[in-house]
Amino acid sequence: MAALRCLLAGVTDDPSDRGNTDDSPSTSHVIPSSDNFTLKWTPRQGARQTWATSPRKGPMPPRLSPTLRQRRIGTELRKMREAAGLSTATLSRDLGIDRTQVSQIEAARVGVSPERLRSFAAACKCMNEPLIDALESMVQDRSKGWWEQYRGTVPEGFIENAELEKTSRELMLWVLTHMPGPCQTLNYASAVFGRVFPPLPRHELEARTAFRMQRKADLRRNPKPVTAYIYESALWTRFGGPQILKEQLGSLLEDSELPWMTIRVVPFDIETFPGAVENLTYAFGAIPELDTVEQESSRDSVHLDAISELTSYRSIFERTESLALSENDSRDFIRKIAREL
Repeated sequence: MAALRCLLAGVTDDPSDRGNTDDSPSTSHVIPSSDNFTLKWTPRQGARQTWATSPRKGPMPPRLSPTLRQRRIGTELRKMREAAGLSTATLSRDLGIDRTQVSQIEAARVGVSPERLRSFAAACKCMNEPLIDALESMVQDRSKGWWEQYRGTVPEGFIENAELEKTSRELMLWVLTHMPGPCQTLNYASAVFGRVFPPLPRHELEARTAFRMQRKADLRRNPKPVTAYIYESALWTRFGGPQILKEQLGSLLEDSELPWMTIRVVPFDIETFPGAVENLTYAFGAIPELDTVEQESSRDSVHLDAISELTSYRSIFERTESLALSENDSRDFIRKIAREL
């Protein structure tokens, strides 16, 4: 096989990069990685020019595809209104806006200014200043993430997971079926995506693998605390064969030495199974009310943010922590499996 290279293209903050309608060549940046897989995927560059546009007149049109951050702002505002026992009609009268505008704000179809956010909170008699301040910071954040260049090329769930990962202050993961995403090697990630049936077209396989590697690289450029609980089954599952798994286990051991990464194994022979039967990511927000659980399924990911759900999953992770091996014992366990391959 040719020498392994993962193509991760240059990132632009221009939202016009979501599509390409011209015939101009795109630029690629090739980053060396390992030895069994070659990526030749290049993100599409946008053709729309943005430096000579005339001022927009009238209100902004409704968003077609709100981002995860935008939807969370709307969700929290809806929670405020419901906690206050207000209908959309009553709140709209208090704010002096149309009833449909309240619904659109809560559905993230339209944006909300910091001033309107605080008026919304005041009308709902919300006294949670840390929550209001955190939401205001989210409203004021107009930056575009590196993942925007992949929009329309990889599934929307991939985009949302990258955004969730980037905006969280800490991550906890529970995996049963495969290695944690932030720890996957290129060969292993390609083998995981390559298991899909019917097989993905070559360009989709390369795009998904490149996206996974970009997520991994971004987390290493901007590290945050990550704790991964790995069920023993994931350590034995041979995506791509024993050699790829052995390489992956070696990489996992290296990751376990990173100061911000904690790897702990949950072996088969524990007294009782911790409880979660799907892969999970618990993303800690700026405050506990803005935590999010990402629940992975075979078709897509589901994001949960209800207080009752967050409480339940925190309990699951606490139980998992109590059953997991220590970091040193986990390294010994991983080495033992690698020797047996």
